Amino acid sequence: MTDQNLSTGESSAIARLIREELAKRRITRQFLADHAKLSLSTLEKALSGQRPLTLATVIRLEEALAIKLRKPVEALASARLSDVAPETLGSYSRPAVTWIEGDYLTLRPSFSANGAIYAYRTSISWSDERDHLIFREAERLDTAFTQEGDVSIPHQSGYVYLVTNKAGQYRLIIVTRPTIAGDMFGILTTLQSGRGAHLVPVSCPIVMTPLRKSVSFGRVEPGHPDYAAYRALVDRAVDEPFALLVGR
Repeated sequence: MTDQNLSTGESSAIARLIREELAKRRITRQFLADHAKLSLSTLEKALSGQRPLTLATVIRLEEALAIKLRKPVEALASARLSDVAPETLGSYSRPAVTWIEGDYLTLRPSFSANGAIYAYRTSISWSDERDHLIFREAERLDTAFTQEGDVSIPHQSGYVYLVTNKAGQYRLIIVTRPTIAGDMFGILTTLQSGRGAHLVPVSCPIVMTPLRKSVSFGRVEPGHPDYAAYRALVDRAVDEPFALLVGR
């Protein structure tokens, strides 16, 4: 069956070989698509990892390039791709997730001051060392609790997951993909510091909005110039709703 999809690993490996051939031969993707009798859209999605390659498509590309793209399964399995995240994080390719890289103003309700909004910076970037997206927090008042971790973007759910795993202790953020304004809304699940050494599980709405030049970090309370705008964003997470907080 020539219309069968290749595995994620095989499709990613072949896409990488094709990108290398395009660079070496200095030919455009449109030129290759025309000679392989494929639409440019089909080729673009396959090379960016948005859609797996089919056997029929690979055969056409092999004929157009006059090279063998399919390798023994063992060789493909042993090849560590430098631009594809592991399957446990969604198998996304680096070109397919550039839209999420950048700095975000992150907003959630304050755990210590009723009615206040807690604001800090979250940066998302590609790690060449880890071969996937990572996130790091900054500008937090409680610097001891600053988080960093991995970013998972599975195709199935359509959500973005920011996961911290420190010695088996997890902290999780689940947010939507960006709206037209670039905002991502969702839920944070973490541990709240209580009295003494006590920690209490807690969940709350959270918003990540593209960082602009003039913003306020820290605890933003009623009466602050940015409070109304921050409050509206946090409330929107559950009012629309982008996320549900179910009562007991």
